[in-house]
Amino acid sequence: MINKYRSAPLVVAGLLATLALTACSGTAPTASPANGGATFTYVNNLDVVTQWDPAISYSNEVIAMNNIYEQLTRSDSKTGKIVPLLATKWESSPDGLTWTFTLRENVTFSNGSPMDATAAKAAIERTISLASGAAFIWDSVDTITAQDATTLVFNLKYPAPLDLIASSAYAAFIYDTQAASGDLAAWFETGKAAGTGAYVIGDWKKGTENELTLTANPTYWGGWDGSHYQSVVFKVVPQETTAVQLLQSGQGSFIPRISSTQFKSLQGAEGVTTAQSPSFQNMLAMLNTASGPLADPMLRQAVAKAIDYDGIITTLQGSMVKATGVIPEGLLGYTTEVQQVSNVEEAKMLLANAGYGPGGEKLSLALTYAAGDPDQETVVTLMKANLSAVGIDLQAKGLAWETQWELGKSEDLASRQDIFVFYWYPDYADPFSWFINLYRAATPPFFNLSYWEDAKVDGTIDGLQELTSRDRDQAELQYVELQATISDQAISPVLGVINYQRALSSTVNGYVDNPAYSNVVFVYDLTPTD
Repeated sequence: MINKYRSAPLVVAGLLATLALTACSGTAPTASPANGGATFTYVNNLDVVTQWDPAISYSNEVIAMNNIYEQLTRSDSKTGKIVPLLATKWESSPDGLTWTFTLRENVTFSNGSPMDATAAKAAIERTISLASGAAFIWDSVDTITAQDATTLVFNLKYPAPLDLIASSAYAAFIYDTQAASGDLAAWFETGKAAGTGAYVIGDWKKGTENELTLTANPTYWGGWDGSHYQSVVFKVVPQETTAVQLLQSGQGSFIPRISSTQFKSLQGAEGVTTAQSPSFQNMLAMLNTASGPLADPMLRQAVAKAIDYDGIITTLQGSMVKATGVIPEGLLGYTTEVQQVSNVEEAKMLLANAGYGPGGEKLSLALTYAAGDPDQETVVTLMKANLSAVGIDLQAKGLAWETQWELGKSEDLASRQDIFVFYWYPDYADPFSWFINLYRAATPPFFNLSYWEDAKVDGTIDGLQELTSRDRDQAELQYVELQATISDQAISPVLGVINYQRALSSTVNGYVDNPAYSNVVFVYDLTPTD
């Protein structure tokens, strides 16, 4: 993610209108992109690329990859429907075990190779075989058959919503597995790609401000009639004030996340458009259940009760809303039954019972968060004050996301943090991503950075996808029960749900936010003002 920023931990994207998408026939483009043309500049506060292989990518590069690669389907969260992309239609057998997708004709990868059922089958099978990143989304798949050039058939081990899964922001990309003459993984990591999307990689300079430039794919199946951005620049600007200056000076097109203070100051500003919308992204504090002081559930409860959740929401002035449980509103399993409640006196009592506080040992905890994210910085400052009020010394350190994540996965238990603050959002519009990634035991740890192990919980999580396909009401109950368990054991206090506050240049037209693709802007769908 891989913060799975996710602003850094991150921000979401515009969606091609369903009618326009389904109207494209996939025949040869009627026009090639003109030389030069308008450039869309995405101003981000973190490095964009951590992994170039579309099979295992699971981090911030999602904002670029969804402009380079495409999936079989796309989720339109505004209508709650799945719409065509590389597949024009699909159907499921009555028992939900066989799915047949009809692919768009005459589509090629950017290297000229045909995107047909054989190529799509090879891409998905490679992603499954590598078993990394979000490849778990395909766990229900038993076999894939390329019945003919445009017919792709999936036989499943158990019923699953494959049309929704095929729209995932991660691990559902269709790419050319024959693009490299040698090692494909090594080829990807040199900054190369072979997708069907509207843009191709033009220039990649890791560690620089203008980290990545995409240029128009001249053979894009959607064609280049009309007005489109001909290039996309992903600019890395850690300082929010600098990002805003770039936007106002015409050197930036889009800032995915800005603080409430800046958001309010930009409303009505000349040359700037502001946009605000609820998201599927939340901020969590993963408490270390495996080592250090917080292995004691009493101390985890003390930390959870010491946090002033209402104070965080008030201070952020609109950029976050209060969470109830792990799952944000709008997804299966959202509940108001699981409430996070601050109780300073109870927190002090729990600390005293564990031997800390006045007359006892001083409790000191180490927290890490992603440097450069204004909301995280604000939340961590408030948490430091909250915990200090009950006698806990919180040592907070802002790190680059990759450094924070690698430290959290360290084999040396003493090197791991006590509290890991980061964002999470789903891979597709379903809550399963939180539970399989954050709460199921895994050795070595990946994103389960509370290091929690509970065999009963693991068994429940393993059955969630099948249960969702078979009995959504029962699946909803299971999700609610899991959230109650997570709250009772203080595994990961949810600090809030992100309310996206974005700023765009007024020259950008057609932007629509889509929480199913957090922080992605589908640039082809936008129209630049001349």
